[in-house]
Amino acid sequence: MLAVSLIVATYNWPKALDLCLQSIQNQTQLPLEVLIADDGSGEETKALIQKLQKNFPVPLLHIWHEDNGFRKSIVLNKAIKSSSGSYIVQVDGDVILNPHFIEDHYSVIEQGFFVRGTRAHISEARISQVYKQQITRFNWLSPGIINRFNAIRFPLLAFLLEKKRNNSNSVRGSNLAYWKSDFILINGYNNDLQGWGHEDEELAARFINNGILKKIVKFKAVQFHLSHPEASRTNESHHADAVRYTLQHQLKTCANGYQQA
Repeated sequence: MLAVSLIVATYNWPKALDLCLQSIQNQTQLPLEVLIADDGSGEETKALIQKLQKNFPVPLLHIWHEDNGFRKSIVLNKAIKSSSGSYIVQVDGDVILNPHFIEDHYSVIEQGFFVRGTRAHISEARISQVYKQQITRFNWLSPGIINRFNAIRFPLLAFLLEKKRNNSNSVRGSNLAYWKSDFILINGYNNDLQGWGHEDEELAARFINNGILKKIVKFKAVQFHLSHPEASRTNESHHADAVRYTLQHQLKTCANGYQQA
């Protein structure tokens, strides 16, 4: 079977990462490995990963670099460089995965496409209870769910909502999947995009410029985001400009990316 590596991006939120990793252990179909792309978290995150590594059902690797500001693109490149699978599924460490999440991603793999999934949100009012009770099972009827439509898993009807598009709009790394060879072709994430915002859309724009289309998936690969205060958006406008530049100039790769990480 095709080998899938699951990449989990995190930064200094071990309580959320713990629930995320629990939900990964409960998958009906496990990935080949799980790699934590850690943008400089402290000792508490390190201790959590070391504890879970002892009994985790697949290899659990911790790819860490020093905390020197928001450098998510760089650590994602490093984690993917360390991966063994030929296909990458990428999530953030503040999401809880439906038990069929990896199984569903396997079912939508297709040559010439990257996959953009969606997510439902768990309201801030429910978060404390989720942590206290260690809740890792949700559905569209669970209390505190925002965007309930995104929480529906109905694989038999998923084909009705599947769309294939030639644009990079609304791509988020929290629920993203692609062939590793395609990622290497475009030189991965742009390391120059440091700070919050649009690094995933810029990556997707280069996929599109290479003829790799976006597949939008609903009713499958469901995840639930643990709501939290937003990060600083100081560089957002610069990153948005980078996306526009990549599209306008039909850039197929970046000068400072996967190979340079």
